[in-house]
Amino acid sequence: MALAELPASHAPVSSAPPAPPTRPRVVAVGTAFASAGVLALFAGLLGVYLQRRGVILGDKGTWVPEDSKFPMHQANVMVVLMLMSSVVVQWGVWAIRKNDRPQAYLAFGLTELFGFAFLNLASYTYSVMHLDVDKGEVPILTYAITGTHLAVVVAAMIFVALMAFRALGGQFSSRQYDGVAAAAMFWHVQVVVFAVIWYAVYITK
Repeated sequence: MALAELPASHAPVSSAPPAPPTRPRVVAVGTAFASAGVLALFAGLLGVYLQRRGVILGDKGTWVPEDSKFPMHQANVMVVLMLMSSVVVQWGVWAIRKNDRPQAYLAFGLTELFGFAFLNLASYTYSVMHLDVDKGEVPILTYAITGTHLAVVVAAMIFVALMAFRALGGQFSSRQYDGVAAAAMFWHVQVVVFAVIWYAVYITK
């Protein structure tokens, strides 16, 4: 039987339609550059903080003003919240890769909840630190580092929320999940940043 006379079910494999092209990973690449910028920014801020602390400790023997404090209980809870949120956001990525949308929505919702809890605890921590900006370099550098991190947390929460809404609209699946993976990557970066802040600012004060 000639090739042209074969039924459609016996068509050669080479005649099958090509697979749809993979979308360019613009979001993932852009997030990688943004994450690198965030890490560089905090490396600079923490470098200045540690350098000035070393100089002042050498001159005065003390860094934190007498009537100020860095509360450890709140700081410890904040770092635990961040570590838990990192696990949960990665759970959301895993769920999308498995096409399990209910678990993905639950994971992203819990991530946002952890973010709001962190912001609330951070605002309370500010209220009990008694660090007035007129007390020298300590409050200025502390607020510069922790306040910048809070801004990054808000940006990460917005990023996760946007990707969750896109997932709700069916734009992500097991085949294409770069957006949610990028949001999770940015979230992990800010968690790592806070872990370093927690150690450098609150633990080794």
